[in-house]
Amino acid sequence: MKHIITLSIFLATLGLQAQQNVPEDDFQNIEDKVIDWRRDLHENPELSNREFETAKKIAAHLKSLGIETTTEIAKTGVVGILKGDKPGKTLALRADIDALPVTEKNDLEFKSTKTTEFLGSQTGVMHACGHDTHTAILMGVAEILSKHKDKINGTVKFIFQPAEEGPPPGEEGGAALMIKEGVLENPDVDAIFGLHINAATPVGTITYKPEGTMAAVERFVINVQGKQAHGSAPWSGVDPILISAKIIDGLQTIISRNADLTESASVITVGKITGGVRFNIIPETAELIGTVRTLDPENKKVILSRMRELVPAIAQAYGGSATIDIQNNTAITFNDVALTQQMLPTLENVAGKENVNLMKATTGGEDFSFFQEKVPGFYFFLGGMPEDAEPTRHHTPDFYIDESGLLLGVKTITQLTLDFLSNS
Repeated sequence: MKHIITLSIFLATLGLQAQQNVPEDDFQNIEDKVIDWRRDLHENPELSNREFETAKKIAAHLKSLGIETTTEIAKTGVVGILKGDKPGKTLALRADIDALPVTEKNDLEFKSTKTTEFLGSQTGVMHACGHDTHTAILMGVAEILSKHKDKINGTVKFIFQPAEEGPPPGEEGGAALMIKEGVLENPDVDAIFGLHINAATPVGTITYKPEGTMAAVERFVINVQGKQAHGSAPWSGVDPILISAKIIDGLQTIISRNADLTESASVITVGKITGGVRFNIIPETAELIGTVRTLDPENKKVILSRMRELVPAIAQAYGGSATIDIQNNTAITFNDVALTQQMLPTLENVAGKENVNLMKATTGGEDFSFFQEKVPGFYFFLGGMPEDAEPTRHHTPDFYIDESGLLLGVKTITQLTLDFLSNS
């Protein structure tokens, strides 16, 4: 028993010593830089596969640190390679860099006023999911680690990934394209870490979950064919708008009657309906676009199979026809159990054990999952909600992040890197 206690104390001491690998002053000195980078990125957001200026800023920063830098991976992605002074494994760190077609409502000095055309509609552009914070944090980590190569046992690969929100229709992009172009090779990656800011959990906290953490995401497009007619004589045509309404209703019965909700949550959402040009004309066609979220592979199979059966059958029942196309956007974000267990002490040492909490799975999706299909990965959430404030929602015009929480992200990723490479 004495030997066991002695060993426990020794291991705990090692953990405390690991905390001192990077002087606290280094972190304090970089906080203002990280905030400035974030504000600049927030004020100048760019949509998926169009992150040209964002990529230039990232690449310039990495090059200034003496980090080997490659650009134009997966169109606008940037990858930096930092070799430590000692041999060891290769760890990848990933940050997503794209923004969303959202018009910002926040009253900030660095508010986004940018506008663009997206899928035929004029819209604002906003970092409404916090990818600007992810990028700034990883830029900070790169600067810190570049000053401490003597403490790195192996190689760090910084992956700044475009199009996490999904590439435009008809284009490839995101994590899948980066993998296709060899981002996990030369050198081969042994593990990968990533984080996501969370506007609904307090600053200073970290949440995580082993195994399934975020949902697989599918995007579907339904095209309904009817027969045009005068609005005063609906019996003379076939109404694709009515059929669309019935299809939407039918899709929800799949969730309520076919999906095993005791196993995991599942969601079908129609986010866009297009059809018609005038109040008194029944149109020829209508289009529905939406998403499916699943956390269980078997439920996913059932839901997608029923959608393919139900959509054309409902349309036929009302005298029309319909097709459905389903596109996979992400897999299940799956945290490797052994890797999660290995890195949990680091999270607790950096943030304080009382500030590291186990979370429930979420039906949000992340294409970080594609990296996790290839190598062990660990993905966690960083609190971004101000104290005594109401949480804001991601992907909305009011989305807001408290910048005082960014430094914890820099510290955590930095220490995870040093600890993983030192103990692998």
